[in-house]
Amino acid sequence: MKLVKKEYRDKSGHELAQICARAALDTKAEDLVILDVRGLTTFTEYFVIMNGKSTRHVQALAEAIEGQLRSKRVTVSKAEGLTEGMWVLLDFDDVVVHIFYHEQRKFYNLEGLWSEAKHVAAEAD
Repeated sequence: MKLVKKEYRDKSGHELAQICARAALDTKAEDLVILDVRGLTTFTEYFVIMNGKSTRHVQALAEAIEGQLRSKRVTVSKAEGLTEGMWVLLDFDDVVVHIFYHEQRKFYNLEGLWSEAKHVAAEAD
């Protein structure tokens, strides 16, 4: 993240998760949840999980989040599922964003798999 704008260079995983959550909520994400998975996994600090009303809405949510962070020069290290729009994963290292079409979210039940994770409230601007 060496190209990150100075004001975002020292943002914590928590702050980046909040930026992702605000971008998603501004794009009408449904059932948004932030999970603090520090201490439960070594590959990330936070999951931001949400769902969209349609596959196109899922794709729009991914584009909005990625665009918001790209404007701050935070780039996604890995993105999967954008073409299908059923489950999009955006990996920003300290934050992993999961955007589901609602039926897929029920099936995979990430909140159940990570039930030991602390839920974090999305903060308003």
